[in-house]
Amino acid sequence: MAGVQGPRRGRAAGRVLLSALLLGWCCRAAPERIRYAIPEELGRGSLVGPLARDLGLSPADLPARKLRVASAAKRQLKYFTVSEETGNLYVSERLDREELCGEAASCSVSFEALVQNPLNVFHVEVAIQDVNDNAPRFLQDNIHLEINELTSPGARFYLGVAEDADVGSNALQGYELEANGYFAVEVKQSQDGSKFAELVLQRALDRESEQSLRLVLTALDGGEPPRSGTAQLCINVTDANDNAPVFAQDWYRASLREDAPPGSTVLNVSASDADAGTNARISYGFGKMSAKVLQTFAVDAESGTITLRNALDFEDTRAFTLAVEARDGAGLVAQCKVEVEVLDVNDNVPEITMLSVSSPVPEDTPAGTVVALLNVKDADSGENGQVSCELSGEAPLSIVASSGGLYKVVTSGALDREQAAEHRVTVVARDRGGPALWSRAALVLEVSDVNDNAPVFEEAAYSAYVWENNAAGALVLRVSARDADAGANGRVSYWLAGGSAGAAPSVSVEARSGAVYAQRSFDYEQCREFAVAVRAQDGGAPARSSTATVRVFVLDRNDNAPRVLWPAAGEGSVAAPFEVVPRSAEAGYLVAKVVAVDADAGRNAWLSYELVQAPEPALFRVGLHSGEVRTARAVSERDAAKQRLVAVVKDHGQPALSATATLHVVLAESLQEALPELSERAVGADSPAELQFYLVLALALLSALFVLSVALAVLARLRRAGPPAVLRCLGAQRFSVAGAAFPADFCEGTLPYSYNLCVAPGRTVTEAAWLPPPPPPPSLPAEELLLVREPCGKTNPSSSTIAGTGEPPADPDGLQVCKSARSLCRRLSEPPVEGAESGETWK
Repeated sequence: MAGVQGPRRGRAAGRVLLSALLLGWCCRAAPERIRYAIPEELGRGSLVGPLARDLGLSPADLPARKLRVASAAKRQLKYFTVSEETGNLYVSERLDREELCGEAASCSVSFEALVQNPLNVFHVEVAIQDVNDNAPRFLQDNIHLEINELTSPGARFYLGVAEDADVGSNALQGYELEANGYFAVEVKQSQDGSKFAELVLQRALDRESEQSLRLVLTALDGGEPPRSGTAQLCINVTDANDNAPVFAQDWYRASLREDAPPGSTVLNVSASDADAGTNARISYGFGKMSAKVLQTFAVDAESGTITLRNALDFEDTRAFTLAVEARDGAGLVAQCKVEVEVLDVNDNVPEITMLSVSSPVPEDTPAGTVVALLNVKDADSGENGQVSCELSGEAPLSIVASSGGLYKVVTSGALDREQAAEHRVTVVARDRGGPALWSRAALVLEVSDVNDNAPVFEEAAYSAYVWENNAAGALVLRVSARDADAGANGRVSYWLAGGSAGAAPSVSVEARSGAVYAQRSFDYEQCREFAVAVRAQDGGAPARSSTATVRVFVLDRNDNAPRVLWPAAGEGSVAAPFEVVPRSAEAGYLVAKVVAVDADAGRNAWLSYELVQAPEPALFRVGLHSGEVRTARAVSERDAAKQRLVAVVKDHGQPALSATATLHVVLAESLQEALPELSERAVGADSPAELQFYLVLALALLSALFVLSVALAVLARLRRAGPPAVLRCLGAQRFSVAGAAFPADFCEGTLPYSYNLCVAPGRTVTEAAWLPPPPPPPSLPAEELLLVREPCGKTNPSSSTIAGTGEPPADPDGLQVCKSARSLCRRLSEPPVEGAESGETWK
């Protein structure tokens, strides 16, 4: 029998699979409802259908779309699985329709197919088709009946119901009784659709001929091949009892709430018997029923009251059918049906199942995006099973009902991670029962960061103050910018983004810390302030940035000494300036004004003046802040003609720096009177080259005078033999008192000596013929003329007369010789002239 059944089942499975494929092909038009049909008892790994193809997904899309199955009833997920490579739906565990759906006419497993990117849900329903894998089965293997021999033909006896877990054509179809001469079996159908057997007496019994009968009762289903179950029917023929018990109703109906406590009365059945005595004594009991019914209900044998033995559960069994028997004292039995309806009570809270949560979700997700999918089920029925869901909590989320108890949580507004990095809401599911029951489930939605915030500086403009002469690499200031984003989007780097001319090479900024360093030493006098733009940029993609202006102010240090503009110091051969003050000047007379500047600023540039050196300290004073040099008293004749004043100019820095100014003052009534003093000052102010020249010239003169002295000594020795006339002046009057006295500094040079050439008074011109004729007097400037303190035309009182006589000299030619000698001395003191003719060396 098993060998025949195998091929038939294979053909049935092929037809079912073909119908499933056709059903899947037809369901493409409705992509949100995919239906398949498979027979039960398929082996593990059997193909259910091409789920990915029916959803419109190609194999290349599967890794990104992440196709998977989900269900609120997790026990249903164990039966099916989706291939990650092909997207086909396969059986993962043996399916037993009777275990899944019981006696229900139709059986299906529903679940959801989820795809990501974007999130979408599809309802999948797999119909489980019945296979004739269950044979009918009697509740009792032996059925005992006692029938009186006087029972009239046509009497009927209830034999009970055989159970068959299959449905449809595979369910119980009829009963067969072993062939005999007394009884036949008929199939009856109750109001609930179940088929039970009745034994019909066809011929009168005779206890004397046959006291008992043993027959085989067979229950048959309609499968291919059919399956059957048997029970042994034991009939005992009893002595005559004319009347059997009769129930007041053949069919009783009662309803009972599922929360009724055990011991509650369901109803009371009643039967009567027309006999008397023991034959009329009736006892009640249950007929042949399932163990579940017998465990749930009890009947009182005396009163016929049916009570509840165990608690009811509407979600498990919604109705019961009881077979109650009434038996009289003689053994006659009557039977009735009692149908007990279980009334639903709102005793089940809604069950919330999170099918999918897209967490974290980017903060730039648009409104209306599905972020979570959940399923809500309530095992109750009617209004008790009608559920509504809502979100509790402050969040830009809303919940939208879908079909089949599914709910979508979608964004209702813009998300901002900087304001809320996560959103915690509570999903509250509430049914409509009275009183209503509710349940809750927490939903945590994390918000991932998007680079939507640029760095923000703590200040839009920074100011830094740096002392000049700073060290290169010194810290100027530190800028700081904050980025509200997280991770790399909030990691800030700093860069220079330009600035005022020449400012960029002056400073640098450290990329990580924002520290601004000086690249060189600043000079307040060259640059007092500059500005640079610092850019703060985050690490996002694309990056965002902002800029801030940094103004650097250089603070002055006292690093510049005052510089004297007037009087200017003489350089090289340039003579220093002088001031002429009349001797008639009174106190307060403005001599000059010292003009000085300081490149520094502020107190470092505040100048004060002080007179530190003067021949006559009481004669002059200088203004402390004005620098004006004035006479402190009236000029007197005792005051020296030349005054050299040294003034110091100081600033007010710390430490103070100073400079000196030298002012030459000549006390004279007019410029002509001041020129000799200026000339003397010029001598002392000659340049080193001129001084060297004059020193060589002086040495040459000394050498010449030495040679002359030697020559004169030789001539003195020759005098005894008659000296020449030219040396008569060296006779008795060795040292002439008649001659011109030259001033000590007449000849320009560094030697402090002057020599007078003296000639005897009585000497004629011819005796002095060795001297060249005097040249015509040159036209000297007034300054050179003033240098001659004692001109040749003016005689010295001590030498204008002969010694001891007081008379004027007798020989006027001696005066002319003196003039010639003085002219010679003057010519010797002058520098030679280049290109002079032969025999003419001096001017």
